Amino acid sequence: MTITLPNFGKDFEKSLDQGFVGSDQFAGFQRSGGLPKFLSGFLCLVFDRSSGELLTNPDIDAITFVRQLMLMFKSILLPCSDARVAKAMKGFVECEKDILENQARLDPLDREDFKRVGSLLFGRTFRKVDSDIDNGNVLPKHGPGSTADGLAGNGKYHQQEWTERLERIFTFGDYLFPNWSYYDQFGAVDILEPGAERAVEVLAVPKTLKTPRIIAREPTAMQYMQQGILRVILHHVKRDGSLSRMLPFDDQMPNQQMAFEGSLSGEYATLDLSEASDRVSNQHVCDLTSDWSSLHEAVQATRSQKADVNGEIVHLSKFASMGSALCFPFEACVFLTLIFMGIEKELGSPLSRKVINSLSDKVRVYGDDLIVPVEYVHSVVSVLTSFGMRVNTDKSFWTGKFRESCGKEYYAGFDVTYAKARRLLPTQRKHAQEVISMVSLRNQLYERGYWRTCQWLDDRITRILRYFPVVLPSSPVLGRVSFLGYQSEKITLDTQAPSVKGYVVSARLRRDVLDGYGALLKCLLLLEQRDGSYIWEPTRVLSGAEISMIDKRGLPSAMGDHLVHAGRPQSVDIKLRWASPF
Repeated sequence: MTITLPNFGKDFEKSLDQGFVGSDQFAGFQRSGGLPKFLSGFLCLVFDRSSGELLTNPDIDAITFVRQLMLMFKSILLPCSDARVAKAMKGFVECEKDILENQARLDPLDREDFKRVGSLLFGRTFRKVDSDIDNGNVLPKHGPGSTADGLAGNGKYHQQEWTERLERIFTFGDYLFPNWSYYDQFGAVDILEPGAERAVEVLAVPKTLKTPRIIAREPTAMQYMQQGILRVILHHVKRDGSLSRMLPFDDQMPNQQMAFEGSLSGEYATLDLSEASDRVSNQHVCDLTSDWSSLHEAVQATRSQKADVNGEIVHLSKFASMGSALCFPFEACVFLTLIFMGIEKELGSPLSRKVINSLSDKVRVYGDDLIVPVEYVHSVVSVLTSFGMRVNTDKSFWTGKFRESCGKEYYAGFDVTYAKARRLLPTQRKHAQEVISMVSLRNQLYERGYWRTCQWLDDRITRILRYFPVVLPSSPVLGRVSFLGYQSEKITLDTQAPSVKGYVVSARLRRDVLDGYGALLKCLLLLEQRDGSYIWEPTRVLSGAEISMIDKRGLPSAMGDHLVHAGRPQSVDIKLRWASPF
């Protein structure tokens, strides 16, 4: 259910794309004529039983049902076997060797083309980012997750480590303390030389039972300043008309829409890359940023250079693993540059800003999900491969009418996305995460029309939850979504609004009291302007008049108890209460 059937589902998708069932597909399943015997009743509604050729008008429902049955349990959140985790860790180390070999093979002229095309795409934006970094306009930020040095939550605001590389461009007194009046406490900060820096901690987290996802915990100081650089980059990318369309960093909808359009017209190819972040070389990022000295130095200063892989220290050739705040944006910048190198190769003439602008509505990059016009796809794949990337042919589509991007799948304009079971079904109400997942699965299946399955799940859920009302998807209550609307059990007196009795998700935050200079630093960092500006003047002491404005702006008094509780929830529970059904 978690490995064999998903492999069947992948072969089914590839058969849709290429237009026939190949002899090397559906391995391990007995055949009758050109099709596997397994699910042959569905398959013969899509492919010719004897030849395996795709029918002229395949049954869309059959396509949807096969995908739902085969792929439903693909991404269930269960740990992989030790052997599979060990294999993934070994792959992480071997990837480093591949990167070095690819760098050695790369033609110097290709590197020059990469720098030239990258400058065309990002020159104006990187120039502004470079200026902001040079002028100290970087607002750092701590994330909610754990770090390589074991700091979490509010404890990060009392970090005691910095690095010599960071100090060259980001003076620790400007970023670790509210202002220079705390000079007497600077002696507690340990400035680490390059050889003494902490390594990122490489670990495996659940992805599929076939292979885990490999991520890395960054040291606190690195993650802190990576977030600051990220904020500046996103700010300027969003203000560039072409780049903001091609790199929608915080919105998957454009990719999904173009996958839909590609399935209808065949105009767009959807490409997926394997081990995408791990195969972006630091050399790629150096070449991309080399003309902007402050940006280049800042990105290299915030990049971890070594990793702890099960106790073995590995010196990194990759730019960063998942876990670095700069991994996602720079891998996207590298991929976009390689895409336009492929387009230039296909056009047979040098790129210009005019050509880039004309294609800005036809190219999308969201992480490792790429969309390009079909007429350029072979050249794009060739360039990606020559620069060391691996195009996942099982999840890349451009021949037939199937397209997939950012979690949405389409065939000939029909949505054939399947509902995903993410956790095992619960047996008790105290299994809160499993209950939440089961309700989500039930509602996904309802929206796709699997009525009898929903009836079975409803019966199972009501044996665990005493109350399971009908609500809208936007309701905080764990309830049944219905096309008929929502249920109202009473009118709340103080708001005169309908309410229902049901279970609501409740997260218990870790108690983590922050005081002293760390509390002041956190409050000042949260005083980001509401208009979206990222500018912060770290060395300037607020005047009395400015301090008095804090409450008038609703900050930070409106921020709740962030100085008492912080970080990711310790636990998640569900509690019975009256709440809105919409």
